[in-house]
Amino acid sequence: MTLTGDNIISKPHTQAPVVGVVGLGLIGGSFAKAYAQAGWRVCAFNRTHEVIDKAKADGVVSAELTTDILSQCALVIVALYPQAALLWLREHASDISPQTIVIDVGGTKRMICNEAFMLAHKYKFHFVGAHPMAGLHHSGYQFATPDLYEGQPCVLVPHPSENDQVVQKLQNMLDVCGFAHYAITTPEDHDKRIAYTSQLAHILSSAYVKSPRALEHVGFSAGSFKDLTRVAQLNEDMWTELFLENADNLDIELDLLIGHLQAYKNALASGDREKLFNLLREGTQAKLKTLELEDKILRPQGDAHE
Repeated sequence: MTLTGDNIISKPHTQAPVVGVVGLGLIGGSFAKAYAQAGWRVCAFNRTHEVIDKAKADGVVSAELTTDILSQCALVIVALYPQAALLWLREHASDISPQTIVIDVGGTKRMICNEAFMLAHKYKFHFVGAHPMAGLHHSGYQFATPDLYEGQPCVLVPHPSENDQVVQKLQNMLDVCGFAHYAITTPEDHDKRIAYTSQLAHILSSAYVKSPRALEHVGFSAGSFKDLTRVAQLNEDMWTELFLENADNLDIELDLLIGHLQAYKNALASGDREKLFNLLREGTQAKLKTLELEDKILRPQGDAHE
C-alpha cells in the first residue's frame, strides 16, 4: 500500500484486521493513515462528519465506527481529549469485545486509567494507557501523516495485573506505526515524568516568546530562538485541559525551574562570576548526563560490548 498525494491506495480488506480510531485529529488521523497504509481496515468516529468524509475520500477510513464494527475491532485507539475520551469509554464500554485491546493516546494518564481500568474489568476487555511521544505544532486531520510515529518512543501504561502477552500483542500491533521502542510505567509515574519532559517545556516556551524582544528577533536569531519557541504555538484547548489535570506535578516542576532561574538572576545581580560560571557548568554536566543515559537506554542490545 502506498501514498499517492493525499490518497492511500489500499489492498482489499478481506480478512484484514480491523482498527477503530476515535477522533481523527493529528494524532488519531496519523494512526488511521499508518494502519490504512499497512493494509488494516480502518473504521473511525469523529465529532465533525466532514472529517470522516475527507478520510473516506482519501482511502484512509473504510467505514464509520458503529456498534457492530466496534465489536469486531482487534484494536481501538481513543484519540480524544481526556475528558471526552472517558465519556466515550463510558458510553461504549459494553459494546467492546473481550478480545479487543483499547488504548487512549492522551497526554495524561492518572484520571483516564483509573476509570478505564475499572470499565475494562467490568466489561471484560483490555485497556492500556498509551502516549506516543510525537506531534507537531499544527493540529487537525489535514496535518496527519502515516509516518508521524516512525522512530519515536511510545509509553504504555497497563494495569498491574494485565497479562504480559496482551501487552506484547499490543506492541506487535503498534509496530505497524514504526515506533522505535516502548516504555512501560504506571499512571502516576507517567504523569510525574511528562510534567517535566513535555508540559513544562510548553509553558516555558509560551512564557519565553512573550518578551517584546521576540518581535525584534529577525536578523538576530538562529537555532536557539527557534528551538525554544517551537512549542509555544499549540492547541490551547487541549493543553489547558492537560495542564489542569496534572497541575500538582507541574507545580513541582515550575517551582524547581523558578528556583534555578532565580539562582542565575542572583548571580548576575551580584556580579558573581564564579557562581555564574558554576551554574553554567552544572547545566552542561546535566545535559551530558542526559545524553549518556539516552545512549545507554536506546543503544541496541547487540552494541552492548562494543
